[in-house]
Amino acid sequence: MNSTHLSSNYLTSEQNIFYKNNGYLAPLPAIGSMLAEETLSKIELFENKYGDFPQKGLKAHLYLPWMEEVVRHSSILEAVESIIGPDILCWSSRFFIKNPGEKGFVSWHQDVTYWGLDVSENILTAWIAFTPATKANGVMKVIPGSHQKVVEHREGAASNMLLRGQEVAVKVDEDNAIFMELDTGEMSLHHGLIFHGSENNHSNDRRIGFAIRYMPPRVKPLDGLPRDSAMLVKGRDNYGYYDLEPSPKKELDPDAVALHKKATETYQAINREAVKKHFEMVHGKN
Repeated sequence: MNSTHLSSNYLTSEQNIFYKNNGYLAPLPAIGSMLAEETLSKIELFENKYGDFPQKGLKAHLYLPWMEEVVRHSSILEAVESIIGPDILCWSSRFFIKNPGEKGFVSWHQDVTYWGLDVSENILTAWIAFTPATKANGVMKVIPGSHQKVVEHREGAASNMLLRGQEVAVKVDEDNAIFMELDTGEMSLHHGLIFHGSENNHSNDRRIGFAIRYMPPRVKPLDGLPRDSAMLVKGRDNYGYYDLEPSPKKELDPDAVALHKKATETYQAINREAVKKHFEMVHGKN
């Protein structure tokens, strides 16, 4: 058993009710400070050796065993299981790295509007802090209760950290925003439809987080999209909607790198088509 594993990280009934009503939970225990610091060292070593992560660190767990360890960490999965059940797919993951002085905000948006997945299902993100996440360095913020319905989106500014720069096309009351500050090794959970975003890093320190997208295998992809893949991290897949991704044998294993390339290309293709389908869903087909 990993020394950083907590005895139990299942949510309480009160936490479950809060998540259902508000669409988020933070802060929560996750991988612990020791494993977070060890992984941070590996992240920075990779950057020093290879430069930036490919595709903004999308699905890095497919070719980095030490990131797969985070994706499969039992403390994270116990909390996730409390919300979506014992059968869990990791659909995607991505680094969100903000360096001091760099422009890199995230506009208010809803995740699943561009993921090509059934928005009626309970799809969530676990956001893991490898460094402290604070208001000064651009912590994630959410609008409680905004996960109840899908709203229209538009494409936004180039300095937006999102792949398409998408943002909600409705007025957001910033006074209601909750800043989900985290210590190293902690996490937040948020629903795939909650309004969330973040500001630029105004501090002198890096802010490094890793967003992991989890869902139950019963979540159906939207019709007409390329066949997608996901990693089964707990339980069973009795539905077969996705090609199941294997664990990487070693860091940058050629087969894993090839799989990652295919998976990220599929993600981008789905992203483009999902935006069109979302527009049709909100406005109706012409």
